[in-house]
Amino acid sequence: QVQQVESGGGLVQAGGSLRLACAASGSIFDALLMGWYRQAPGKQRELVASITSHGSTNYADSVKGRFTISRDNAKNTVYLQMNSLKPEDTAVYYCKPTSSLYTYWGQGTQVTVSS
Repeated sequence: QVQQVESGGGLVQAGGSLRLACAASGSIFDALLMGWYRQAPGKQRELVASITSHGSTNYADSVKGRFTISRDNAKNTVYLQMNSLKPEDTAVYYCKPTSSLYTYWGQGTQVTVSS
């Protein structure tokens, strides 16, 4: 099982930037497709970005062009650079392997964007 610890959230004004980090345990991290998810109050959790073991990326339409996912396999860490933040990006952000075989959700990191 892989476990994750997310960090880097905070309060930022609209148009600002944040960089989230996700430190993961497990010797197989570098083989995993990793995703950043978010859950806003009253809404379902959604996948906003994913990255393969080789660095290929995919984004939800709502964040495309503003968010960048990356990884450092040597550090077992995944990053999410968030630019041009909007109030609708306010949510708790989580990272996790995208496979349903991995069921552990960390505590997440709160991102709040003020208008």
